[in-house]
Amino acid sequence: MMLLIVFLVVAVGALMQRISGMGVGLIAGPVLAILLGPVEGILVINVIAFINAVVTTWTVRDRVDWKKFALIGGALIFGIVPGALLVANTNSALLQILLGVLLLLALAVTTFAKPYIPKVEGKVPAAVSGVIGGFMNTLGGIAGPAITVYAQASRWDQRTYAATLQPIFMVAGALSFLAKVLAGAGDLSNTDPWLWPVAIVALFLGVFLGVKLEDRFSKATARRIALSLATLGGVTAIIRGVSAL
Repeated sequence: MMLLIVFLVVAVGALMQRISGMGVGLIAGPVLAILLGPVEGILVINVIAFINAVVTTWTVRDRVDWKKFALIGGALIFGIVPGALLVANTNSALLQILLGVLLLLALAVTTFAKPYIPKVEGKVPAAVSGVIGGFMNTLGGIAGPAITVYAQASRWDQRTYAATLQPIFMVAGALSFLAKVLAGAGDLSNTDPWLWPVAIVALFLGVFLGVKLEDRFSKATARRIALSLATLGGVTAIIRGVSAL
């Protein structure tokens, strides 16, 4: 049952990410945090997100704004390091609650505050989004919402922004995983070995379907579905964390 759930959430997440720019961390992150625990589950997501981002980056490489990628990607580490230290020194139940709260807050800002976000320019806002994204990715595998706020504030073209997110997710996934392992926050030694082939098959299936359906599937609809599933995951994570306390 666990492997079936992993297959479904990773496939749907990869499909949504290929179409709308975000999906794997938003959808699969909260679910795996519930199934495997907030540390191991997000470590798994960091690895899956890295692999997914490598594959997806290749399919959208011509649309990527490599200058913005370098700026935001370079700033990620300044959020990842404190995030890894927090994970290493926080009770798992509290960590699950924090993960859920951060996810819901990020979703609320990107969904409801869009008309009120002032326009920004320059390198500093982009770098700040990278720092916050790195912190959130380390805690919950969700770098996307923080960078989405910057994208909305800078009036970043949706097509270019969605493509540029992919190499950012690639760097974020790799650095978040390495930082937590080096900080002693967790490891994957007890993870079911069947999880990896199941997740990778689901990932490639999701990306394949995303490529096929990109022109037929509304990005707005994909985003609404992803945000709805992520909201459910965030609420469930909070409830699980409170119950554990």
